[in-house]
Amino acid sequence: MSLTRRAAVLGSPIEHSLSPALHLAAYRALGIEWDYGRFEVQVDELAGFVAELDELWRGLSLTMPLKAEALRIADEVDDIAGVTRAANTLVPLPHGGWTAYNTDVVGMVHAIGDVAPGRRFERVVILGAGATARSAVAAARDLGAEHVIVAARRVDAAEEVLDVAVGLGMEGEAAGLEPRALGADLVISTLPADAAAPWAYVAGEFEDAVLLDVTYAPWPTTLARAWRGAVASGADLLLWQATEQVRLMTGYAAPVDAMRAALASYPQS
Repeated sequence: MSLTRRAAVLGSPIEHSLSPALHLAAYRALGIEWDYGRFEVQVDELAGFVAELDELWRGLSLTMPLKAEALRIADEVDDIAGVTRAANTLVPLPHGGWTAYNTDVVGMVHAIGDVAPGRRFERVVILGAGATARSAVAAARDLGAEHVIVAARRVDAAEEVLDVAVGLGMEGEAAGLEPRALGADLVISTLPADAAAPWAYVAGEFEDAVLLDVTYAPWPTTLARAWRGAVASGADLLLWQATEQVRLMTGYAAPVDAMRAALASYPQS
């Protein structure tokens, strides 16, 4: 029987995920013979899938729509995953069970830091009100923000995201999704590219603000093309959240350059 350690990404849809390319590149660079796959898993299937895994499994990456369900089935929950009510990583405990982590937060912080080294922010606009938006609030806090505006189609959904900000000691306000200048020095769009596109018409009003657009294909988005300041992409986020997953799953520092090269080999257009 093979003793190869295993990991995988789960979600739906999953066929276009670049996580296998990133993690397998890391394993090669680290010189470890691990396998990393992908599986189509729906919310009501996650608990059963995890229950069938044996001791050779060292971690799971989770994409939509599993980020809330991962918290429910986890035996332990990391602080950031608990605050954001979202987990994108499950790592086995030494004596059985799983710990839920959220590596999207550190991924956002590093992605923004790449394009705006050392910069701190005061006022942040977040477009969207899903699990990724909740992670964006925590990332904004880590980047120095004291005030966050959450703009969403449903203001009540935006207010739910603001609960995260309040829990982190930040001030915040909910807004509708009508594009307008909001005086921010950082904008994080968690919307699909077409939903965020109307904000391109007011991009110039944000002056030297930094943009993180979590879309990674097709790239650049309409919003990213119109932006005048520094821009980080969903590919940057994907890279950095995966490096933290590699560290959590393997115990080794992630080989960032090898993972970046693997990601660069895939077209984003």
